[in-house]
Amino acid sequence: MKKLVTALGLGSAVLAQPALISDKAGTAKPNVIFILLDDFGYSDLGCYGSKFYETPNIDRLALRGTRFTNAYASCPVSSPTRASVMTGKYPVNTGITDWIPGRQATQSSSKDDKLIARPFRQQLESDELTIAEVVKKNGYKTMISGKWHLGSDPKYWPENQGFDINKGGYSAGQPNKSNNSNGYFSPYGNPRLEDGQDGEYLTDRQTDEAIKFIENSADKPFFVYLSYYAVHNPMQGKDELVRRFTRRADSLGLTEKQAFTREKDWIRSTMSNNFKERIIQSNPVYAAMIYSVDENIGKLIRRLEELGIEDNTIIIFTSDNGGLSTSEGSPTCNFPLRAGKGWLYEGGIRVPLIIKMPYKNNQPREINTPVSSVDFYPTIAELTGSRDYNTKIDGVSIIPLLNSGEIKERPLYWHYPHYSNQGVEPGSAIRLGNYKLIDNFERERQELYDLSADLSETNDISSANPEKTMELFALLNDWRKRTGAKMMDPNPAWRK
Repeated sequence: MKKLVTALGLGSAVLAQPALISDKAGTAKPNVIFILLDDFGYSDLGCYGSKFYETPNIDRLALRGTRFTNAYASCPVSSPTRASVMTGKYPVNTGITDWIPGRQATQSSSKDDKLIARPFRQQLESDELTIAEVVKKNGYKTMISGKWHLGSDPKYWPENQGFDINKGGYSAGQPNKSNNSNGYFSPYGNPRLEDGQDGEYLTDRQTDEAIKFIENSADKPFFVYLSYYAVHNPMQGKDELVRRFTRRADSLGLTEKQAFTREKDWIRSTMSNNFKERIIQSNPVYAAMIYSVDENIGKLIRRLEELGIEDNTIIIFTSDNGGLSTSEGSPTCNFPLRAGKGWLYEGGIRVPLIIKMPYKNNQPREINTPVSSVDFYPTIAELTGSRDYNTKIDGVSIIPLLNSGEIKERPLYWHYPHYSNQGVEPGSAIRLGNYKLIDNFERERQELYDLSADLSETNDISSANPEKTMELFALLNDWRKRTGAKMMDPNPAWRK
């Protein structure tokens, strides 16, 4: 049985419903829609700099809300970040430090791997208190539409983790393609989502299920976790949209440009041609998938307006990690950020974050303060007036930032002691202020970057700034010791 603990401090004590929720006295508890995309990069939105992808509805959402420029996923791959969103804890504290089940778990250790990852938790444990359980206890109806990826046994699935309705969430980390299923097009082969008509598109269906739930929730406030499978592989877009963006790529002269390079220091000569880094955004299928997401978010917002509840609904939009740019087709480019999904460089962990609060006359704002996916739990708890929740969390409420205030400067941490599918070099990282340190386990060295001067992380200043390097490395080591972070073992089969 899970216990609800009265919140005591930890930088996020839950207060009465804050004044920013509405300018109307006596307004009901706000609804919350948390939109989480999969493998969606920081630079994949027009409002974050993309010149190829088209995202007019999400861009309008940013103009009506707050856009964060230093928002981070707590891990460069999926499952750990999703567990952090649900619990407010860093991956080291949920025990889920890699995507489930992880590459080394399924393929053992390659002779090219210098190190071996230790076993990690393969599910979000039932005794973890999720944000869905917290708001449900506070009178909210709860629903997930889409990806879960936090355990193979149904006892760990959303309906047993605080969600009244589960449409599509189970063990899989991506749409299934087999003899009996067709990925993003029905039939889906999803045990928690009935097949639609042949050809139905999954992104459309996820949104329709969320809208149906909202329409049936008039008697209570609702929490919707709209966890799109998009834009994860397999790359599948609607034919008419793929044609549209093929023409767009041609018209912009992108088709003639070199889209990939293997001239990167992380690509070894022994690595297959699967490992290549995309250097421009030009993939029409990926663009079509993004456009479908954008269309559906527009449809969702219009329905909120038609129902008269848009002014009392919080919308949070973000991604679970950076865009996939170094393997498995490398469908996007995260420039000016370095690398992508799986990596501890900015391209792997910095993500878009837009929050629209439920009051009229929103003015667009930009916030540069670093925040993390561990912060969503205490923030949503505070916004919904949910007083009881697990105090053993790592995040803090970012309500002061939304109220034009500040939060105390703090270090943000990452620990990724794994080889994934993107050619990554395992390690840990810390960001404090403008400085970021990466502890690279394979190369046995620390890299230091000043992100205010070097957003692309091209200039390692660790040798030039040994004092800052030692300061951050000491903080990182202390955090790893306090959390019991698992390190890696030498691989006796390593081919030197």
